[in-house]
Amino acid sequence: MIGHFILRLVIWFLLTANFTLANILIGVAIALLLPRGYSSTETLKDWLRLLYKLILAIPIAYLEAFEMIIRPHTQEGMTVEQVRSQRSPRLVFLDIFLITFTPKTIVLKHRQDGSYLVHRLYRR
Repeated sequence: MIGHFILRLVIWFLLTANFTLANILIGVAIALLLPRGYSSTETLKDWLRLLYKLILAIPIAYLEAFEMIIRPHTQEGMTVEQVRSQRSPRLVFLDIFLITFTPKTIVLKHRQDGSYLVHRLYRR
């Protein structure tokens, strides 16, 4: 319960970028009034694996951005990435966030079979 509240409040602050008292009160009210979805069973192993990928994604994103400045990427393509089935909505969101976080990739569609349609930039 508290995890959902904190996540919603953090998303509210990221969207508004305003930390006034009125905005904090509005964010708390919205976080409390939004209905809670079903609870899913995520294992600690899944969360640790995703946290490891997130830590690795930050320097990779900087390297890719720097590489795109130095050598422009003119080729693009679409790929389908398969992920493990039975992912909770939170883990699916974080998977999509990790793929989209790097400058060369963006997720265009999450398919029902658990795969992602990913747009990628390539160098010649």
